[in-house]
Amino acid sequence: MEVDREHNYLAGFFLVSNCQNWLTSQAMRDPDADISASYIRKISPKGMVEYAHRTKASVVVSSYNEPLITSEWAVEIFKEAKKAGLMCAYVSNGNNTPEVMEYIRPYISAYKVDLKCMQDKNYRKLGGVLQNTLDGIKRAHEMGLWVEIVTLTIPGFNDSNEELWDAARFIASVSRDIPWHVTAFHKDYKMIDPDNTDAKTLLRAAEIGREAGLRFVYAGNLPGEVGEYEDTACPECNFRLIKRRGYIIQEYLVTGDGKCPGCGGKIPGIWHKNPSQVVLNGSGMPVPVY
Repeated sequence: MEVDREHNYLAGFFLVSNCQNWLTSQAMRDPDADISASYIRKISPKGMVEYAHRTKASVVVSSYNEPLITSEWAVEIFKEAKKAGLMCAYVSNGNNTPEVMEYIRPYISAYKVDLKCMQDKNYRKLGGVLQNTLDGIKRAHEMGLWVEIVTLTIPGFNDSNEELWDAARFIASVSRDIPWHVTAFHKDYKMIDPDNTDAKTLLRAAEIGREAGLRFVYAGNLPGEVGEYEDTACPECNFRLIKRRGYIIQEYLVTGDGKCPGCGGKIPGIWHKNPSQVVLNGSGMPVPVY
């Protein structure tokens, strides 16, 4: 897709050895991922929005590869999506610049960041700089975006209590309302030495998040193994608002104005204005567009 405007100051791309989505992110960079190139096809911004409507999507998200490096493309799509009443978001490594955030801010409501670790030496092994990502998280929050953070928890790499505490304390220093998702690593791409992450490790990480004062902590991608850490509860009265199993929503009780039906407290986040339209017990999986 061609974009007829001057290029913007964007941000960095990480070449991550532990990439869990490398078949997509490394297409046309790594010959082993070239099979993904066969899925590439031309599509216009309007065609993308039409596809979203056909699949009954309510949110359009720019994700793999790092979306910051293709922000002009994303904005052209988001313009059409917003006209059609769709919400837009980014899934990013957080290595943003003020210029690119100002550029995309009018079109997005949410910004998810992968906070990969809390040691700069390990961040540099992945191709990034820790402080740049921390600054990017702060910047997104200060701009009024709904920010969520994911940490892929890797045995022997970033799963020590000290490092998990550092991550949780940092997030809480920005806002206790930022959701923190700690997810399980599986051996993939070029990082095949560490063991796969077990549920016990995720539960330990999630408990650290709560102890650090975070009000929304989730242990992800081990469905049925992490108990209440799949669910969303009211931080004031602990009423269960959303019951999940993996990506599947089994129960949704947040009111249309974003409140807890138990105590009436306002729940931080972006919620469906018509809860009766929330799809329960569906596949729960996002629909990719290559």
